[in-house]
Amino acid sequence: MSLFKRSQLGLAILALSSYGQAADNTVVLPTITVIGGESALPELAGSGSILSQKTLESSHPFTVNEALRKVAGVHARDEEGFGLRPNIAIRGLNPTRSTKITLLEDGLPLAYAPYGDNASYYHPMVDRYQRIEVLKGASSLLFGPQTIGGVINYITPIPSKELKGYMQATAGNRDFVNVKLNASGHNALVDYSHKEGDGARDNLHHELDDLNVKYSMAIGDNQALTLRGNYYQEQSQQTYSGLTQKEFELLGSAYNPFKNDSFEAERVGLSASHDLIINDDINVITSLYYGKFDRDWWRQASNSTDSQCGAAFTNLRLAGQMVNPDNCNSTQGRLRSYTTWGVEPRLTAKNPLGELQVGLRVHREEQDRKQINAKQPLGRTGTTAENNLRTTDALSAFIAHRFDVQQVQITPIIRYEDIDVERTNRLSNVTGSSSIDNVSAGLGVTYNPHKTLTVFASVHEGFAPPRVEDLIGGAGTITEVDGEESLNMELGVRSQIGSQLSVQAAYFRNDYDNLIAIGSIAGGSTPLSQGEALFSGVELSADGQWDNVFSRFAYTWLNEAEQSTAYKNVATQATVGVAGKRQPYAPEHTLTAAVGYEWQGLRAEVEAQYVGEQFSDFANTEKATADGQKGRIASYSVWNSSVNYAFNRQVSSFVTVKNLSDKTYIVDRTRGIQVGMPRLVQVGVKYAF
Repeated sequence: MSLFKRSQLGLAILALSSYGQAADNTVVLPTITVIGGESALPELAGSGSILSQKTLESSHPFTVNEALRKVAGVHARDEEGFGLRPNIAIRGLNPTRSTKITLLEDGLPLAYAPYGDNASYYHPMVDRYQRIEVLKGASSLLFGPQTIGGVINYITPIPSKELKGYMQATAGNRDFVNVKLNASGHNALVDYSHKEGDGARDNLHHELDDLNVKYSMAIGDNQALTLRGNYYQEQSQQTYSGLTQKEFELLGSAYNPFKNDSFEAERVGLSASHDLIINDDINVITSLYYGKFDRDWWRQASNSTDSQCGAAFTNLRLAGQMVNPDNCNSTQGRLRSYTTWGVEPRLTAKNPLGELQVGLRVHREEQDRKQINAKQPLGRTGTTAENNLRTTDALSAFIAHRFDVQQVQITPIIRYEDIDVERTNRLSNVTGSSSIDNVSAGLGVTYNPHKTLTVFASVHEGFAPPRVEDLIGGAGTITEVDGEESLNMELGVRSQIGSQLSVQAAYFRNDYDNLIAIGSIAGGSTPLSQGEALFSGVELSADGQWDNVFSRFAYTWLNEAEQSTAYKNVATQATVGVAGKRQPYAPEHTLTAAVGYEWQGLRAEVEAQYVGEQFSDFANTEKATADGQKGRIASYSVWNSSVNYAFNRQVSSFVTVKNLSDKTYIVDRTRGIQVGMPRLVQVGVKYAF
């Protein structure tokens, strides 16, 4: 078997020989990883964290938000309770819809429109993944197009040659059921999950199905091919509206009258990765990817003051009185269909100076967007208010070379993006087009004075493209909105202290020449705005194991999250923010800490997740407003626990409790008050074969 080791930039490429398997009968796949495993961390020129398979399996995170809070520098905000539309931020950026980061699955784009509409209305269950990689710093230029906040790469399980797998069933309160089957053999893998249960409020029931298949094959002695397929569907009772302040105070945090709202989604994803070994020093991995995502969201309110049901309906909500959506003869359907495809070859070439990496991406997106206004509470036909076709064509490339100078490694990187967008209003038959390009440079340095100690530093120019709808209006007019640009710096140290403790500490400073504020919030009050901003802080993380006791620690001090200039409305140039104020949804302190004990077949842990107080608007409004959309959000702590016991190699069981104290806490005010998930108690059993 030939094995190409990962580069110090974090691109791991594994090649198959004709035997096509590792010593443990696990098939080694041609794949792209952001970091490449814990063995790559000592030489990674930037901050890197890995949530291992053991951590994910033993702590049983209920959502991807819960899992990612275990990583320093990450702030993941809940919404409906199931983590179906996560709001993930890195180093202080606004987490709404995870628009400021790059999401990958097995190294390939996960978002349905990463260039033209990078909003996460779709996200797989956390159960799908074997491990999670989080990368910040200059190495994010290897991926993109969002190279400002960081990169999150979800790694799916890999097939085995011999037949093996497991069946798992979980049940709990709030009508929760989760059934999972994973079977692997003959270089193929089938992974299926069905999950259903109630969300954080009334009338939020979700049913999800997720099917993944993989197949790997060797082609002669120097090539390998991996094929992947995914089918996902969701049937949810899901409102977009949060609570007014009086609804929250008088009717309770669980109140949600919008029983008629529904979210139906379906996604098909296909990809193929081909690995070609040219010689002992050069290989090329080429990936093709395709995704089709359809979602219909029918709702009677898009925020806590939506006028769709009339002024009297809204006034009752503001007064904290119950409303009946059946008496509202209106519902609006936001119907979306996204098609995305691309090809991405990457070359790695070792040479006497170090290692060269070159990559290219050709990418296409099509957004078919409609809005239908019906005149009945459960209507699904009516007047077409929007009918848009939005397309994005992108060409990107990067080149990076690692220079090895004894114990020092220096890696300059350059990334280029060329993006063309078009928007056609089918109702008025008007088309507008625009384009944007960018060249970003970065430099990463590592110094390894000892095999257990790494000092790292990086500086890079970050870039993120504006959305199609931000560049081009519905009438085809072009809006002068710039791409996001920043200068990002970090300095840190990683160390393995004996066999018991690993630590990482980093200082970061991200200075934004232009940061785009959240524009459309589906009827929200924040106009598309932009301005200068500054974020800086410190990240600390540690993992320890002492005999039978283990612990985890991830802390972020976001010292600065400042609006350096007053934000300006892009269309009118009116002032939106206030210079010197703190950015919204940027808590100064976040902490996740866990301690546990394992002995023979038992593994138990208790975890605390703390999120400091935060503002919900650019004016840093202190007192809650009547609509619930503004006001300081108090700090909160949530305690979780899990107990796992293996009876033998085949049978194991577990019990988890999320939000042990059943605490009620506000997580979001973007469209009205949203609350965190109440106490969850779940019991599961697993049978391995």
